Amino acid sequence: MMNKVKIVFLALALVFLAPSGYSQEYKSGPEEKDYIAYLFAYFKGNNVEEEAVCYAISNDGYNYLSLNNNNPVIDSKQISSTGGVRDPHILRGEDGKTFYMVLTDMTSSKGWESNRAMILLKSTDLVNWTSSIINIQQKYTGQEGLKRVWAPQTIYDPAVKKYMVYWSMKHDDGVDIIYYAYANKDFTDLEGEPRILFSPQNKKSCIDGDIINKNGIFHLFYKTEGHGNGIRLAMTDSLASNKWIEQPGYKQQTSDAVEGSSVFKRINSDTYILMYDVYMKGKYQFCESKDLDVFKVIDQDISMNFHPRHGSIIPITRRDLKALTNKWGIPEGFEMPSTANNPVLEGYYADPDILYSEKTKKYYIYPTSDGFTGWSGYYFKTFSSDNLKDWKDEDVILDLKKDVSWADRNAWAPCIIEKKVKGKYKYYYYFSAAQKIGVAVADNPTGPFVDSGKALIDFKPEGVKDGQEIDPEIFADPKTGKSYLYWGNGYMAVAELNEDMVSVKKNTIKVMTPDKTFREAITVFYRNGIYYFLWSEDDTRSENYRVRYATSTSPTGVLTISENNLILAKDPSKGIYGTGHNSVLQIPGKDEWRIVYHRFSRPNGINMGDAAGYNREVCIDKMEFNSDGSIKPIVPTL
Repeated sequence: MMNKVKIVFLALALVFLAPSGYSQEYKSGPEEKDYIAYLFAYFKGNNVEEEAVCYAISNDGYNYLSLNNNNPVIDSKQISSTGGVRDPHILRGEDGKTFYMVLTDMTSSKGWESNRAMILLKSTDLVNWTSSIINIQQKYTGQEGLKRVWAPQTIYDPAVKKYMVYWSMKHDDGVDIIYYAYANKDFTDLEGEPRILFSPQNKKSCIDGDIINKNGIFHLFYKTEGHGNGIRLAMTDSLASNKWIEQPGYKQQTSDAVEGSSVFKRINSDTYILMYDVYMKGKYQFCESKDLDVFKVIDQDISMNFHPRHGSIIPITRRDLKALTNKWGIPEGFEMPSTANNPVLEGYYADPDILYSEKTKKYYIYPTSDGFTGWSGYYFKTFSSDNLKDWKDEDVILDLKKDVSWADRNAWAPCIIEKKVKGKYKYYYYFSAAQKIGVAVADNPTGPFVDSGKALIDFKPEGVKDGQEIDPEIFADPKTGKSYLYWGNGYMAVAELNEDMVSVKKNTIKVMTPDKTFREAITVFYRNGIYYFLWSEDDTRSENYRVRYATSTSPTGVLTISENNLILAKDPSKGIYGTGHNSVLQIPGKDEWRIVYHRFSRPNGINMGDAAGYNREVCIDKMEFNSDGSIKPIVPTL
């Protein structure tokens, strides 16, 4: 038996090594590092009042406490045609902020062959949902013999960039077969005719399909209905291909009848949990696996203060958990995760520049879009906030491939300035692209930004032979009103900008590299008559990436470097590494300051090798000064 399994996986591996050919897409929403808890959606039983969506939450994926005292969180009568719903399945969308739920529109009191419909729901907060009823028999012709529509689920199909809804159906005296159709853009209806997704080679019934994508391989767990009565597994690399490799044996670890399997991955772990409803015993069983093939029962680790039926579990972020508990309260005995300062943005971002806009009275972070292998991102985003804690994704503001004619790669390290020009606010946005520096202009901090049409800096200053023309910094001297552009990797250069802000006075270019610790990421600000120059030392892939500083009485030097000028560095005791490439913010009207920087993503960045240098996260901490104007060492926080 083991040899057969090995042969199957070898064949799959050879197929799956073929390149996908899919282009990169905009990223948004959380990454795995941002998840802190779990949400369990379930229903409770076969009485009509129990056929409704309920929620429970967990800190660890093992111990669950119900929300709303185990009462429904959605009124079944408001969303269904039968008065009851079963089998809730929740999926977080590819945008990271939209949730999709699908339900069986059914009450068992009317019989196991009484339902013809499913329900599609959509939400952005897990609390408020819009819904649509899809009656298969009414929507499609040729469905006169339809007996039941059971246990729908949803998965994103990258091959067509659509959400696939799949479910089992039985017609006349036939067997249950798993079908699929793609949802429309609004997730309010299905497109096209239902097609067979999976039917086992033995042509027996299969229901309760649950698909999870692991390394590009789609694993379908399903229940054999009326024969064997267990959970089996089939795999494919193409959801709609109808080409599945069925695995031998059953995956449940009990001889009791089971149904409603669902698989989820534990947060920041390589462990998967398969759970299923042991419905004759009125309990759930949980099993763990590393490979989705061999499972071990972990019932001894599981606790619940409720009795669920067929449901699903997803990881949730701090923001999601806050929305849920604000609505339904914190269950007794549930320990809320400690309030965290950092990271401030969900997802992978780096090289943050921060702006307080006088026009909008909001804060904005302008980062590098990270998480692309080898820093290969090609677009820029911005995030807005009223309080420096809750940040809104304002989406893409500049796409090199669409908006810039002279470069289409390596979108790095932007900076921005707000200026009033003839009574109106203008925003000048300087950015690195293809190891050159460009500038784009907008009337609002969120754009749209229009590129100047050519590189602003595509040359090395006289005398400089090495390094890169990247990491721009824009600074307006409050004494003179002049604006200066700084840049450089391996060297630090400065030039005064012309009044148009999109060209430099080349006769003012000056190299002012501080010392041998200078690598990149210059930041300049002014306080109490002192000009401060901050830079990053070492390589962004290094855990020792860190920030030093110098001071001056002029925006163009001479620089004074104190002996103890290291102000931001790693803190291994907190798992904080690679702290650097910062900007500085003064709270409007106050002598209060913040440093905004990136670090390796926690908790796994330190174990990622070079990839830690392009899977980074953005943080904000206090910056304080001694009485002589020197900067106190900054304490990086969680």
